[in-house]
Amino acid sequence: MNVYLFDIDGTLISSGGAGKAALEAALASEFGICHVIDKVQLSGRTDRAILFDLVRHAGLGDAADAWGRLRRAYLRHLPDCLDRSSGRILPGIAEFLASVHGRDDVLLGLLTGNIRDGARIKLGHFGIDHYFTVGGFGDDHLDRDDVAREALREVRRRLSGAICLEQVWVIGDTPLDIRCARAIGARVAAVATGWHTLADLAVHQPDLLLRDFSEFRPLLGD
Repeated sequence: MNVYLFDIDGTLISSGGAGKAALEAALASEFGICHVIDKVQLSGRTDRAILFDLVRHAGLGDAADAWGRLRRAYLRHLPDCLDRSSGRILPGIAEFLASVHGRDDVLLGLLTGNIRDGARIKLGHFGIDHYFTVGGFGDDHLDRDDVAREALREVRRRLSGAICLEQVWVIGDTPLDIRCARAIGARVAAVATGWHTLADLAVHQPDLLLRDFSEFRPLLGD
């Protein structure tokens, strides 16, 4: 069984800045706060870590309560921000999904820093959420390596433990995606469709380095 675990932003889709816009709108509508988000690193991190950093930088007091409020406000704003964005499915993704859809030797999943509901909203907006049946998400973890461990547990559960790590691929666009793949012993394909260049990603020695996902054929092993 070939298992493909995809990052979302910069790998499957470009949201056109919708995620960042939704966070900014959430901070403004829920707390009346602006100009905080640029103080926080977004790329490759979990939503839980990002939201806690925003809470800390904004000085919002009770972190758990503020995190919950900010999360709910973010999810409220996200659909409208996606509607107003210039987001798109990234090159090669639609072709890959179509090529493996229905195959009984392929399992598609997510390994994303997005919270589960945010991932569903983003992928649903682009009509590709139904392809992914397992995953690890950024609801409970600050560290992306822990998201990878969650994703692998879900894969093992789905396959009743029958899994060969040589057939598990993590696909992402950041060095953190490469690192988390190594943390679970999976192979990794790095794709330069996000913020990081081919040269940036090459330093971290992925198993496969792609300019964009239209070059996906080597992953199929057909």
